[in-house]
Amino acid sequence: MNQRFDRSRLDITVFLLCIMSFVVASIPIAAAVPLHRIKLPEGFSISHFADVPNARQLARGSRGIVYVGTRSAGSVYAVVDEDGDNHADQVHMIAKGLYMPSGVAYRNGTLYVAAVNQILAFDRIDERLESPPKPRIVYDQLPHDSHHGWKFIDFGPDGKLYIPVGAPCNVCIVDDPYGTILRIDVDDGSMEVVARGVRNSVGFTWHPKSQELWFTDNGRDWMGDDIPPGELNRVTRVGQHFGFPYIHGGDVMDPKYGTNARVDDYIEPNLKLGAHVAPLGPLFYTGKQFPPGYHLDLLIAEHGSWNRSRKSGYRIMRARFGPGEQIINYEPFATGWLVGEYSWGRPVDLEQMPDGSILVSDDHVGALYRIFYRQIPKEVE
Repeated sequence: MNQRFDRSRLDITVFLLCIMSFVVASIPIAAAVPLHRIKLPEGFSISHFADVPNARQLARGSRGIVYVGTRSAGSVYAVVDEDGDNHADQVHMIAKGLYMPSGVAYRNGTLYVAAVNQILAFDRIDERLESPPKPRIVYDQLPHDSHHGWKFIDFGPDGKLYIPVGAPCNVCIVDDPYGTILRIDVDDGSMEVVARGVRNSVGFTWHPKSQELWFTDNGRDWMGDDIPPGELNRVTRVGQHFGFPYIHGGDVMDPKYGTNARVDDYIEPNLKLGAHVAPLGPLFYTGKQFPPGYHLDLLIAEHGSWNRSRKSGYRIMRARFGPGEQIINYEPFATGWLVGEYSWGRPVDLEQMPDGSILVSDDHVGALYRIFYRQIPKEVE
């Protein structure tokens, strides 16, 4: 056998089943996903929750229904666990043929879906899964560019819908609304820029105590394997500029656009992440199922590199916080989607469930997983 396969210890049978699951529709994805390869801290487990093609952002409705956006699939799904056994009983397609409807958000019985160029709303969706309503257009003033055009959306503590608009390029000079995070009032359509200098954010959340916006940003390509870093940023004032395209990662000058840039003119990241790891959906953990030390820590899905000479990412990381919302450590939480130089899955988004477990979407396999904690029994003395 080829030594490269020997070094990675790749299970050939499982690998081939993963490939076949994309080609042969009759093979259940759950049977082909090698979840035994996922490494978690002691006491944690992972299980298959649902098969959802090209699963991207997740949003939980008031009845426990999990809504799932997609990118290449062009569809939106509703996942239902009727008997509460932590495994989906039904998956409903509630929309199809949309323009990269990656982003989903739920509020007051309405599901909001972000296609590339518009925000759509499905009213009273929980009770209409069998016969979904025709969506109404909430906002249609977004650019049509497909490059970094897919969206991650969510409602903030202020009740407004936050929407990132990525740069339509690897690196270029951009004007509003490109390279920003916007927020709109879904009732009157008014819009405001919250942050600028954002290359391509595909994930954000709010700190449960300070209510400040934290977002991940994907660094530019073609500056080498190790620069620039991905970013975890914190918005402390509306309108702050985070450097793109002039400065990356707080101190890496862009070779074309950063000649006259000054570091002090821009907000530096709260945390520099790995280069090209593609940090996506972040989640502040507020549940009670995980051990107490996880409370208010930040979990980040690293989708994984696409053009690095040696792959990086393909994991879920944990940012541990100390006093004053200061990050004291950044460490792996869930690994194993990358085996040697072969990636069988790519985590995208995280959603906390009522019992304190978290769901993970994987757009490469087309599945949702559930990560949960099982109390370790103490040894009898």
